[in-house]
Amino acid sequence: VQLQASGGGLGQAGGSLRLSCVASGGTFSTYRMGWFRQAPGKEREFVAAINWSGVTTNYADSVKGRFTISRDNAKNTVYLQMNSLNPDDTAVYYCAATTWYGATRASGFDYWGQGTLVTVSS
Repeated sequence: VQLQASGGGLGQAGGSLRLSCVASGGTFSTYRMGWFRQAPGKEREFVAAINWSGVTTNYADSVKGRFTISRDNAKNTVYLQMNSLNPDDTAVYYCAATTWYGATRASGFDYWGQGTLVTVSS
């Protein structure tokens, strides 16, 4: 499956951005989808994940209550709504797909998009 992320850009502290990730070449509704991010000089970290039906979601503590992951299986798209942004959210954001139930580690995801840069100014 191929993943194409978009929606990154410059945001202000306290503001919002929405990322999208469109999948092609596979049966999107069978994949668990995730968002990860990597800040300069840091390791890639888990942000959020959603199961195939959209019923079950998981979040990193650092984004819980501020970010919301959702999906539209009819559009082969997963979203990340990011609210109350702060400069620590600055990173390249990657979407990823896996068939592993409950995966939240990067090593558990098989397919990756190219990343989209989010920069949050204070």
